Amino acid sequence: MGQKEFITSEGLRRDGRRAKELRRIKCQVGVLQDADGSAMFEMGNTQVLASVFGPREVESRADIKQDRAIVKCEYAMANFSTGERRRRGKADRRSTELSKVIRNTLEQTICVELLPRSQIDICVQVLQADGGTRCACINAAALALADAGIPMKDMVSGCAVGYLQSTPLLDLNYTEDSGGGPDISVALHPNLDRLVLLQMDGKLPPDVFEECVALAVDGCKAVASVMRAELLRHVKRQAVAQQLTS
Repeated sequence: MGQKEFITSEGLRRDGRRAKELRRIKCQVGVLQDADGSAMFEMGNTQVLASVFGPREVESRADIKQDRAIVKCEYAMANFSTGERRRRGKADRRSTELSKVIRNTLEQTICVELLPRSQIDICVQVLQADGGTRCACINAAALALADAGIPMKDMVSGCAVGYLQSTPLLDLNYTEDSGGGPDISVALHPNLDRLVLLQMDGKLPPDVFEECVALAVDGCKAVASVMRAELLRHVKRQAVAQQLTS
């Protein structure tokens, strides 16, 4: 498959999007009854379920931090999440790496100093994978944290950009992600305008790198707008439900 197949002469990608166009985003907060916070987040055909438990007592005394909460994160892919038939264990190298990436991003977002001697557990599971799973997991987890009432410095949102056919492409799907071009994953505190994650796979000239990061930041801001709208709808739904039961 050559790179020329990713973008048509009309400037359209194989899924019909323009280069700087996000996939359809859908999210829902409060989807699990037994979690302190939960959310479903979809970017195109990528679908992630996140749950949050805590803040609660630290399981191991050796892990207790007197001045802050500890954050634990578990990442997993459901066996049916892709067309591949191989089994995916919780302890495989990619899952371990992504767990650390997600945890580090969220540790920079949570006001851990307000919750000393406590533990927050975050679980993210990819139900369907079609590119952008890292960013989708961050977005789902951020919504679940908000649902749990965990204090945060700002909302955090993630988006990726790839570079194919000498063109920056926003929010890669799996086919584009597998195209062999460089890609950059970014997570942003949109109100603070602060990057909390920037990971690059491949090499880019400095000017192209800056263009791709700027596009990813714009994508993060657009994603954050959708997330905030869902949180507002969720709060309104809760208020109506409380009025009906009071």
